Amino acid sequence: MIRVLIADDSAFMRKLLSDVFEEDKDFVVVDTARNGQDAVEKVKRLKPDLVTMDVEMPVMDGLTAVEIIMRENPLPIIMVSSLTSVGADATIKALSLGAVDFIQKVSSPISSVSGIKEEILEKCKAAAGANIKERNIMKTFKIDMTIKPTVSKSLFKEKIIGIGTSTGGPRALQEIITNLPGDLPCGVVIVQHMPPGFTKSLAARLDSLTELKVKEAEDNDVIEAGKVFIAPGDYHMTVEERNNQRVIKLNQSPPLSSHRPAVDVLFESLAKYGDKVIAAILTGMGSDGAKGIKMIREAGGRTLAEDKSTAVVYGMPKVAVELGGIDEVLPIEAVAGELSRLAKK
Repeated sequence: MIRVLIADDSAFMRKLLSDVFEEDKDFVVVDTARNGQDAVEKVKRLKPDLVTMDVEMPVMDGLTAVEIIMRENPLPIIMVSSLTSVGADATIKALSLGAVDFIQKVSSPISSVSGIKEEILEKCKAAAGANIKERNIMKTFKIDMTIKPTVSKSLFKEKIIGIGTSTGGPRALQEIITNLPGDLPCGVVIVQHMPPGFTKSLAARLDSLTELKVKEAEDNDVIEAGKVFIAPGDYHMTVEERNNQRVIKLNQSPPLSSHRPAVDVLFESLAKYGDKVIAAILTGMGSDGAKGIKMIREAGGRTLAEDKSTAVVYGMPKVAVELGGIDEVLPIEAVAGELSRLAKK
């Protein structure tokens, strides 16, 4: 039985989430909280298995509550976010502070349960079993550089790094991207399972923390050394050749295993570059990316997977390893160094 604490200042959302959980025998709602301070106090007293946390609340907001809980009583937290750009930015920050995942706040009772009930239960079950450790909260800093470093742009001798991730990904990506060197001799393409709007906020946050240039990918973006591209929510991303350049192509072909963007779509498009590809599959539930990363390995590329010891949800890496698609399994803190070494090899 998964014991849940619901923190939200909206009576409507507290009732909606309570109803969703009460219909599933795997959950029991132990209490609700109307603000972040109330949530922090009830976490200490009730010791729930999982907290759903609204972003914007009076007295103490969700971000502050997440930071305190992850420092004092670490446990899985699912953020409940509005669709606004402000809500997306705050959610990305909460994920970097240690929240496991997020669900989008519904706007009306009519559209509510039918559309998101399955997503809520799936994400909360995955989060309840997440690997939560008290880690140092990642420092947020901005490299003092008005000009991003320029590096050689020789195209087809240069390698390309592909990364795929889902639940727990934003924090894992922050660990990697902030530890890649500014003179990285290749481009990086990333699929993070996330809806529209949130991928833009994720890219902006990562860009503020690194010497590399990070952006949400656009159709026909040219992949160059030192640049990092994150697939936009609701679009598949592939890498193609055009005029002797590698360019990003976006499409809205049907979701693959319910995902768009899908890691497999990106990885399968990278496999044609053979030994020029370095691919990594990180924390996440499900199996997306396992087939694609195996194709990359079979084509001569190098492949990495995040180790179970650091993966928030050891789903995607586990399946990739079991399928025989992985050369090396590493804890998250070692991934950036290995990607850099392979890129410069």
